[in-house]
Amino acid sequence: MEHYDVVIVGCGAAGLYCALHLPRSKRICMICKDDLEQSDSYLAQGGICMLRGEGDYSSYFHDTLKAGHYENDPKSVDLMIRSSNTIIKDLISYGVQFEKDPQGNLLFTKEGAHSKARILFHEDQTGREITTKLLYAVQKLENISIFEHTTMIDLITKQEKAIGVVVQDPSHKIKAILAEDIVLASGGIGGLFPNSTNFRSLTGDALAICLKHGIQLQNIDYIQIHPTTLYTKKEGRRFLLSESLRGEGALLYDIYGNRFTNELQPRDVVSKAILKQMEKDQSEFVYEDLRPIGKETLQKHFPNICSKCLEAGYDVFQEPVPVVPAQHYFMGGIKINLSGQTSMPHLYACGETSCNGVHGANRLASNSLLESLVFARKAADDIAFGQYGTTQYSELEIDLSNYEQFDERMEEYRQLVLQEIEKEKRNHE
Repeated sequence: MEHYDVVIVGCGAAGLYCALHLPRSKRICMICKDDLEQSDSYLAQGGICMLRGEGDYSSYFHDTLKAGHYENDPKSVDLMIRSSNTIIKDLISYGVQFEKDPQGNLLFTKEGAHSKARILFHEDQTGREITTKLLYAVQKLENISIFEHTTMIDLITKQEKAIGVVVQDPSHKIKAILAEDIVLASGGIGGLFPNSTNFRSLTGDALAICLKHGIQLQNIDYIQIHPTTLYTKKEGRRFLLSESLRGEGALLYDIYGNRFTNELQPRDVVSKAILKQMEKDQSEFVYEDLRPIGKETLQKHFPNICSKCLEAGYDVFQEPVPVVPAQHYFMGGIKINLSGQTSMPHLYACGETSCNGVHGANRLASNSLLESLVFARKAADDIAFGQYGTTQYSELEIDLSNYEQFDERMEEYRQLVLQEIEKEKRNHE
């Protein structure tokens, strides 16, 4: 068995940021199910929110609660907002390049359900910019080992405490990894749905494992549908057309060229309006017209979106593009407190796989990266200063032969999560 001080499951923004803020004296093992770049953090287009002074606090707080249908945890929202300036300064220290004006001042954009512009961005690939710089910083640290194509298949517990994980490595070997603390940062659940902007490998394994061990989950039926993904009949991950487009002036039209909704409403409201219009018109999509934004802004702010649309056969400078809603984000997850602790000692969670109550029933645009980083930092701080190692490795026997039916177990996990989602839906009816 391998021994570490901390095991972090997931190598997206939350996992990487947590690792960076743990003491250098700790030996850290990071595992990811796929390639390092196959995390949804890389896909985040829009940006990351930042509180623009005390005069913005009330507005930002209200915007977040209103989008979340007032089911948010106010203390979690307050912590996220109050921490935003520290997080942004830290990201800049790691080399993250946010867009600036000619005088060197940070530029802010606005998205749906925000009452003012408070979103920092890097072109239309903010998530890639942040995650790439965090990964570069992690890879320079000798105390951190990263293992790709390694899948967690169970938690190891003793006396109702988390003490390790069982994994399958790239050679399909089953191994046990023991640690003083475990951090689950394994992302969302988009791989469970036929139409999603997420990578297909994100199937909520950590949720199923937590269910199996009696670890508390929260609101796992709160699943966000993004209004605008590029329409295609091909299978696979759906390409997102950022909400920033509508924040900058893009408009929605039905198949007959008529506007039918306010584009700057919260995501769930716009998604419902699109689906209603599609049903009314018996169509498979609606149109999004990017031309009101202007060619110069499109080329500078949204180069990746312009390129992807052109690859699909649509010239955004000449014509509207067909769009359709798709699963995008997961507001529920493993229940955590303000320190990132789950209901099991020495087990933490952060990022999309966790639920701290920030987002309520519907996430406000560009709050996800910020929320992930704030609570990843809180988990790291708690591990560093709040708890000390108590793991006893003696007399520990783990029968790894119980995990040999890997594919069957993974399918069992998928079905368990889907069943729990349906159960929670009925409870919320």
